[in-house]
Amino acid sequence: MTEPLVRPKRKNPLQRTRRPLSPQGIRSRTAHGLTAAAAEGRFALQVCEDCKTVIYPPRDCCPSCLSARLPFRDVSRGGALLAETTVHTSPEPYFRERMPWRVGTVKLDAGPVMVAHLHGDTREGDRVRLELKLDKSGSAVAIALPEQDTPNMADDPHLREMTCDPKFRRVLITDGRTPVGQAMAKAFADAGAAIVFVGVADAWKPFPGLDALRKIAPVEIVPLDVTDTESVTEQAEQNGARIDIVVNTAEHVRSGGIVDRHGLTVVREQIDVRYLGLVRLAQAFGPILRARGADGVNSAAAFVNLLSVHALMNWPAYGSYSAAEAACLSAAHCMRAELRPGGVKVMNVFFGPLETEWFQTVPPPKVAPAALARGVVRGLQQGVEDVFVGDIAEDIRARLAVNPKALEREMATS
Repeated sequence: MTEPLVRPKRKNPLQRTRRPLSPQGIRSRTAHGLTAAAAEGRFALQVCEDCKTVIYPPRDCCPSCLSARLPFRDVSRGGALLAETTVHTSPEPYFRERMPWRVGTVKLDAGPVMVAHLHGDTREGDRVRLELKLDKSGSAVAIALPEQDTPNMADDPHLREMTCDPKFRRVLITDGRTPVGQAMAKAFADAGAAIVFVGVADAWKPFPGLDALRKIAPVEIVPLDVTDTESVTEQAEQNGARIDIVVNTAEHVRSGGIVDRHGLTVVREQIDVRYLGLVRLAQAFGPILRARGADGVNSAAAFVNLLSVHALMNWPAYGSYSAAEAACLSAAHCMRAELRPGGVKVMNVFFGPLETEWFQTVPPPKVAPAALARGVVRGLQQGVEDVFVGDIAEDIRARLAVNPKALEREMATS
């Protein structure tokens, strides 16, 4: 059984921080179908549309009937561990630092045999379930987990390398004034975070939920205003080296579109809080996170960006807000490329209208802040890059995949 993770001792400040290393991450364009599935926590393989053969490794034509129609489909992840071996040495610098490393072959119920990393609680001959994870290079790899969850399962060193579990990690939540920020603080405390730094701008101004926030055991309230470069920089200088996960909860929600809005005041505020706020956080904390990507079992792990699902398709009723969210999504893609050399994931969490005052007139279904917070923690525990929370977010994702132009027209009439 996996040994429970022990909270690490405080690091000796004179000790050298290891440089982040990544496993080989080169994949073919076809193989990135696995990457797309892993980014969303799905298990998908190519399935031939003509003969229904399930195919692995990814190919450009079916080995059975030579058809080129090979879309990736979700398939059963169950299988049997046929054989295992333990690698004690490797020419790859990344794996040399992590030896020994167990790998094995798994016969899937769906048909193919896959080579996979092995969780410590799996044994040759066992029934297992395969999951696709994103490794430190950002590429998809398979890991075999026990068929049923085991005690301390998430503490397995191999699995923790591929996830961003908040347990014993230190988290920064950028805005504690909002219901989302407060729900996020509680969710991370419940998930076992060692310290939850909660940013509050203008701390002298009281706000609803402050007393409850202070009562959460690991919470430490810190001054942070994402619209003030000096405030963000100062917080990074004081606590940046102690933070493993950054969760950007800053928001500026206002209804209204573009053409009928008079003046630029609201638009400037939305850009300043959402887009420029994200850029300030990325510039202040990004280099520190990237440098600490190999800092022991509690290395820097993730930058979490909360995004309205209307970043993917504009909602004219909240048109300027949607545009600011789209700018943040584009910035997050850039950050993902820049932080990947440090093994730090950028996780985008897409959600529909929230159960907050700024969406008061919007009919249900809406997302409760606590549900959004649970979705963030669950996504980090799974190590995914894209999370969709709530019925509206899932619906827009599905409709966008089928017909983006039809969705554009439908959003204009909603």
